[in-house]
Amino acid sequence: MLPRCPRIKPIRIFMPFLQIHRSRIILLTLLLFPCLLQPQKAAAELFPRYPEIEKNIKFWEDIYTKYSIQQAVIHDANDLSIVYTVVELVDPLLPGIQKINALAQKQVIKKYEGILYRLSRQAPSTPLEKRVAARFSGKSAKRAMQRAAQNVRSQRGQKDRFVEGVIASGAYLAEMKRIFREYGLPEDLVYLAHVESSFNLQAHSKQGAAGIWQFTRGTGKKYLRIDRGIDERRDPILATHAAAKYLKKSYQRLGSWPLAITSYNYGLSGMLRARKEYGSYTEIFKNYRKGYFKFASKNFYSEFLAARAIAKKLEKVLKINTPEKTISLKLPAFVDLGKLSRYLGLTKERLCLLNPALKSATIRGERYLPRGYSLRLPADPGIRQKMAHIPASLLYKRQRQQAIHEVRRGETAIGIAKRYGISLKSLLRLNNLDHKAQIYTNQKLHLPHNTVSPQTMTTRTRQKKIPVPTLVGTRKNRPYLNNTAGEQSRTTRVIQR
Repeated sequence: MLPRCPRIKPIRIFMPFLQIHRSRIILLTLLLFPCLLQPQKAAAELFPRYPEIEKNIKFWEDIYTKYSIQQAVIHDANDLSIVYTVVELVDPLLPGIQKINALAQKQVIKKYEGILYRLSRQAPSTPLEKRVAARFSGKSAKRAMQRAAQNVRSQRGQKDRFVEGVIASGAYLAEMKRIFREYGLPEDLVYLAHVESSFNLQAHSKQGAAGIWQFTRGTGKKYLRIDRGIDERRDPILATHAAAKYLKKSYQRLGSWPLAITSYNYGLSGMLRARKEYGSYTEIFKNYRKGYFKFASKNFYSEFLAARAIAKKLEKVLKINTPEKTISLKLPAFVDLGKLSRYLGLTKERLCLLNPALKSATIRGERYLPRGYSLRLPADPGIRQKMAHIPASLLYKRQRQQAIHEVRRGETAIGIAKRYGISLKSLLRLNNLDHKAQIYTNQKLHLPHNTVSPQTMTTRTRQKKIPVPTLVGTRKNRPYLNNTAGEQSRTTRVIQR
């Protein structure tokens, strides 16, 4: 028999405190409980696989594991279980091949559209037509084939790119998961980046979205720094913070992860309208067709579920990249990247790999690293020591000024490039212009920082004087210890950015 424990008098010193604050403690617990509980919830509960989307999930699993980028799956856009054929493409990395591959896919789509239209009016007469007709059954088969003729679609395979993405993700995955946990979100949301970009840091869409989280410039500016020298959309870690903020806000407004994830593609306001009209995700999936809610938005959540499942399997069998140990230090002033790299004994390429947000203007020295910017560096005690004692001659008080030319009526890009003695290629690159080089009156074009004004060129060459267009002269930016007055070229009108 166990000895009886002596009776201990309760300590009452804290009782008045508990009585006074009990209601507050209960209220705080109720408010925090859903957030504390969420990471503990089962993945199946957070990200349900609805029966209505099983066909779609299976389709995307095949796209990620079965078909390469040299294959195009010709399928029905509404019923993804209907796959008509697979087109073998030419290696898309070869120059000039995109148009050839696009034409090949278009021809096959037209072929199956014609077959479906014929089958909607008459019985199949060829082995191919019989195979297609076998996919449709019942009394309404002909009507279904008539509708299907308008929904033939092509989808490129992603197998090889997905594998590359899983390997690349190893360098960032652990930190990205930690960030999502920090925001009180499910860490599996990191796998959404596979859908967006396959973890390609250089990913850039036709709509101007950039980085592994594919933020557009407009949305990205709400969360990240985007200017002529820095684009934080291209930094996987910084962009993950932005993605977490967006997804947290969407989840708070929409109340479910299927809806919040879909909003990442379709937009929060659009999903709020859809939810108001149809209520649940499954009803939206089956019935909502307004605005830009097309194939991509409808399938976005299914793609996420497929990518998440496949990536987790591949992580166990592939040798994925490992993260490099780094430190982040804030710059005390504006700094030239080239000079800093030489001072630290690091190549400029190494610094760019560690800091993918740096744009070409900063890399080429046309812009300084901004004051206060958190520069990522190797976790080396020697590097930390050097950063603590940066020579004052490497520090600048202000950003390097950029020359700007304001386009006048009748001017062309090639004419402006010749006027300033610069290459057309550099002018197009600096202003994000395509090969067509289309410019418009009053447009402000950025020029390289060392551009010589037309007046100076005329004096030097003793040629016929060229009329001076609107230009911002390049200011010689002074180091902290340099007391010499900087010269600024005199122009018709000065525009400073």
